[in-house]
Amino acid sequence: MTTREQRIAKFNANRPVYQAVPKAESLARTAKDRKLCASLEEAIKRSGLKNGMTVSFHHAFRAGDFIVNMVMDKIAEMGFKNLTLASSSLIDSHHPIINHIKNGVVTKIYSSGLRGELAEQISRGLLDEPVNIHSHGGRVHLVKSGELKIDVAFLGVPCCDKFGNANGFSGKSKCGSLGYARVDAEYADKVVLLTEEFADYPHHPISIGQDQVDLIVQVDAVGDPKKIGGGATRMTTNPRELLIARKCAEVIFASGYFKDGFSLQTGTGGASLAVTRFLEEKMVRDDIKADFALGGITASMVDLHEKGLIKKLIDVQSFDAVAAESLARNPNHIEVSANQYANYSSKGASVERLDVVILSALEIDTKFNVNVLTGSDGVIRGASGGHCDTASSAQVAIIVAPLVRGRIPTVVESVITCVTPGENIDILVTDHGAAVNPKRSDLINALSDAGIPLFTIEQLCERAYSLTGKPKEIEFTDKPVAVVRYRDGTVIDTVYQVKE
Repeated sequence: MTTREQRIAKFNANRPVYQAVPKAESLARTAKDRKLCASLEEAIKRSGLKNGMTVSFHHAFRAGDFIVNMVMDKIAEMGFKNLTLASSSLIDSHHPIINHIKNGVVTKIYSSGLRGELAEQISRGLLDEPVNIHSHGGRVHLVKSGELKIDVAFLGVPCCDKFGNANGFSGKSKCGSLGYARVDAEYADKVVLLTEEFADYPHHPISIGQDQVDLIVQVDAVGDPKKIGGGATRMTTNPRELLIARKCAEVIFASGYFKDGFSLQTGTGGASLAVTRFLEEKMVRDDIKADFALGGITASMVDLHEKGLIKKLIDVQSFDAVAAESLARNPNHIEVSANQYANYSSKGASVERLDVVILSALEIDTKFNVNVLTGSDGVIRGASGGHCDTASSAQVAIIVAPLVRGRIPTVVESVITCVTPGENIDILVTDHGAAVNPKRSDLINALSDAGIPLFTIEQLCERAYSLTGKPKEIEFTDKPVAVVRYRDGTVIDTVYQVKE
């Protein structure tokens, strides 16, 4: 046998022997419905979930979400332990996670924020490991960098086909954009869709595609869309918040950035969202149209879009039913992933194109540092969200907040928790006046020339303290309960356990 023949013989000896598979058996293996699971328990088993793994969820349904509790209850019932919970955000209704922490099912959490009883308990030391609080863009960075490795993503969608093509604006329980879920669908090792109903194949338009989905299970309900627009995304009727919103609009008009083709985003919070209400009249009168509005899209933005005043809506999360329905019918209402929205390490984040962003604050200090996470008692009550992502990227970052809330000052000498550093904040607008970051002399000149009274932020702090008194320092233990991650993954602050 020649050397060549020897090589061929050796190669063939190591090859698997082909065996014909009867056609019926082959078809059974590649059945069109092979992804479907008869129950959530079957889906969890087939996902390969093991103790110590990471499970993820999205928060498109916000206060109306049913998926996190449904899945975590079943996971606990099946006996899993030591899991990392990585939901893009956690809210009041997720309080059952408290028991899963106590029982050892959940031992670590990544989230953009915490609210309600879950936040209260974690602030008082419930979890042994500190929660990682990340921004929306920062979460994507942690996922792409490999720090946050998602083993199984459980993604609730109102409707999909039986091969996994899904969007959030079809079916009876529309949640709108699946911008956060799309990241998990792309990077998780296994993706389980939970859906209320099935559409004919191929379901279109596609937000999450069939080539990303491993398993599908039909459930009675994935969420209550009527609760998406509550809480922090409500449209305010509060006179003080409307006053602040009006003052903010006047600041925008005078800033030099209110011109044809400008772009904007409003964050959560009544006054922040209400600013759009005061833009319309001026836009019509001065024939000014915005090129785009970004972020969580609201009914008021949809209204301006449909009136031709905002050309395009770039939607990472629909904040109400009107926005969800607009996404289905308006071709220039564009759904984007959280990566495209705000990840600083992406090849291009939409926040980089922003002119003006209007954001809220629980506290802002005399160095313009902003706290949107912890309350005046040191307890976690909010979320980082896209706050630092947008503030660091927009041409003008404006904070809108009342000077005091009840007997609690909003403008303080030093924030309890820094989520967005002051170097990224340009203007503070309160019901008692506005202050501009001294580094922005261009804005100081523009607003002064327009006749807008300006104060130093120290003056606003003194005014707040004159109304409330200087707040007493909160006592904390040495135990960290959360670490605040900046959008690049670095730790910017630490939240400690409240001392009882």
